[in-house]
Amino acid sequence: MSTIEIVTLGGIVLVAILGFIGRKKPNADLSEWTVGGRRFGVATTWLLQAGETFTTFTFLGTAGLVVSGGAAAFYSMPYVPLGYLVLYFIGPKIWRMAKARGHLTQADFLEHSYSSRTLGVIAGICGVIFLLPYLQLQITGLGLIVQLVTGNRTTGVWSMVIAFILVVAFVLWSGLRGVATTAYFKDALMLVMLFVVCISIPIHFTGGFTNVFDTVAATMPDLLSVHGTEEYGIPWYISNMAISAIGVAFVTLPHMWPPILAARSSAVLRQNYLWLPIYNTFIVLPLIVGYVAVVILGRNTDADSALLHLSGQMFPDWVIGVLAVAGITTAMVPSAALLIGISTLASRNVFRIRSERHQFTATQIIVVVATALSLLLAIVMPDLLANLLLLTFSGLDQLAPAIAAALFFRGRLSVRSIIAGLAAGLIVVIAYTFWLPLPWAISEGIIGLGVNILVVAVCEAVRAGVGRSQAETSTESIGQRA
Repeated sequence: MSTIEIVTLGGIVLVAILGFIGRKKPNADLSEWTVGGRRFGVATTWLLQAGETFTTFTFLGTAGLVVSGGAAAFYSMPYVPLGYLVLYFIGPKIWRMAKARGHLTQADFLEHSYSSRTLGVIAGICGVIFLLPYLQLQITGLGLIVQLVTGNRTTGVWSMVIAFILVVAFVLWSGLRGVATTAYFKDALMLVMLFVVCISIPIHFTGGFTNVFDTVAATMPDLLSVHGTEEYGIPWYISNMAISAIGVAFVTLPHMWPPILAARSSAVLRQNYLWLPIYNTFIVLPLIVGYVAVVILGRNTDADSALLHLSGQMFPDWVIGVLAVAGITTAMVPSAALLIGISTLASRNVFRIRSERHQFTATQIIVVVATALSLLLAIVMPDLLANLLLLTFSGLDQLAPAIAAALFFRGRLSVRSIIAGLAAGLIVVIAYTFWLPLPWAISEGIIGLGVNILVVAVCEAVRAGVGRSQAETSTESIGQRA
């Protein structure tokens, strides 16, 4: 085995060991396994929430997005702080409502808020379907990282298999506490390596940060601004920033709920939301590397491999191995959180197993099944679920009106209106993703959300009109009898 392969394998095993030791006591019930008994403090909750913003897509994709779209890639910086600004006010409210009612999932919250089992099932199905592509992305991303640094596709495949067998093992053993323990290691290693790599690369290849942008300004000035209405133009930038901010603000991705519900108090969440936006500023580091890649490798380079390709030209093998481990942790740790989210939704809200003991058993079986399915498809047919990735954020953001109405208009909107709006929004998102051309490259999620809200408004107007008509008829009938 080469030095890179030894360091990479050692890093995978270390992450798994940290996941195993995260368990402090036997998981007596699903609440302990899913939300850590709702006893996490400031530091642990902060890391669980902050870590969700750095996945394999962030590690590899942000630099690549600069290669493809230039300054439009910077949409990824402001949307998280904008979302946390809203969560500062509604996150504690979600926590209080969920604790009082014993909620463990997003679908639990929606089902109870609208007293609708149907909505709970629909939300659970949407969560499972739209999170599976996100899980496959992490698996595929891990294999790609190992393949790029070792130059061996077989090594990449075996790394995926080994890593995700270990992820399943520590998730089954430790639950969310195992995710929390590995999150400490993941974030520390990732930040150190981002600083080392993303500061060294501009200095090594171009002589400094200013030289990078001077060169781009002189030879490719279009990459320094967002302009026009084509792909990566102004409509793309604004709509994708908006749909992403809405997703963060209203916690539309189901796997983001356990870290919120695991906090020991609402004050813990509010304190975290003051400081979490600072974490997202680190995303500027791989964005800068993207500009270096354009200057050194050209605009036709493979976007996703830019950061690792440049690193391979200047660092010794052991450093590349450590960098690979940092990238691998951005796949393994978020995947563990995704597995908890998917399995809990399936057992509680889709299959609706009543016995708590059987529900816990089913949840753990689903962890194994979901991982095996995603791993198999990532190896055999990597594009099957990956083609649905565009639907993950845009599709799940169609739950935002339902969540917002449950928080701010409780009891005032009909569940039928909410379901009709959700269905209309999903149909629009699917249609624009696969068949219809997008106008001005606007996010399909924003278009779907607009239709969603419009349908809810129309349904509520019709319901109000029918209600008034029935009231008037009743009044007339009473008058005639009198």
